[in-house]
Amino acid sequence: MEYTFEVKVKLKPGIIDAEGETVRKALELLGYKVSKVKSVKVYVISIRSSSKEEAIEEVEEMCKRLLANPVIQEYEIKAIEK
Repeated sequence: MEYTFEVKVKLKPGIIDAEGETVRKALELLGYKVSKVKSVKVYVISIRSSSKEEAIEEVEEMCKRLLANPVIQEYEIKAIEK
């Protein structure tokens, strides 16, 4: 069966978000009154697996091995129901 997940990867609290700060400054220069911008990467992953639990375990492994840097990032996995 195929399962689809949304994976959000963001910086841990206390880590400077240079990308978000750059975007905030650019928006300010364009005249917007923005006080904070945080950058978040979102991956939508579809995976074939024999069970939802097994699929979640595989996506968790993908996050740990490639999608997120555990030193500075945290991630959230959410199942997308079709």
